[in-house]
Amino acid sequence: MQYINLHTHRFSNQKEVFEIVNQYPNEFSIAIPQYSIGIHPWYIALERLQNDIQLISEKLQEKNCLALGECGLDKRIETPLAIQTTVFQQQIEMVQTTLKPIIVHCVAAYEEVIAIKKEMNIKNPIIIHGFSKNKQVAKSLLDNGLYLSFGKQLLQNPNLEEVFNFVPHTCFFLETDTITENIETVYKKAASIKKVNIEALKAQVNENYHNIFK
Repeated sequence: MQYINLHTHRFSNQKEVFEIVNQYPNEFSIAIPQYSIGIHPWYIALERLQNDIQLISEKLQEKNCLALGECGLDKRIETPLAIQTTVFQQQIEMVQTTLKPIIVHCVAAYEEVIAIKKEMNIKNPIIIHGFSKNKQVAKSLLDNGLYLSFGKQLLQNPNLEEVFNFVPHTCFFLETDTITENIETVYKKAASIKKVNIEALKAQVNENYHNIFK
């Protein structure tokens, strides 16, 4: 059974790993076999926004585009939240014509993401990638039907172990994002926290993937 890497910026081409490689519209590569595509709030460029939106719209209809993202909201950058929200919602409107999940980058804007989910009546699964917050934030997201993906901080922050244990087994994913460690390292850490063996963990994440990625 393969390791599933929900979100990575590096295509490793390992047979034992199924990875969803993040692609940005202005750097799109046809060499990536399966990917997500979206406009990250850090890289919103108004001068090419319509071209980026058009490319995302086209790619979302293709089979090897598995998800929208990463996209989302970040209150700790200079781009006004109003602009970020507009771009985020434009992308959501496109993915709502599909069943594909949304991989979300969220910094200090969890309430806003939940509000947008309700306001836009989003049925597509939403996955917060790189989750690193406390149990209260996790519970709020889970109660509103979102999923959580864990990676770098699971390796680096012992306080996150309790949060990871709190998340139901049907509601989490694992990822590498931009770290140099491979996905096997993340799985080993996650398995030790959950007190299960690697094969059982792989089976659970595979089940989650097949339930959510239609």
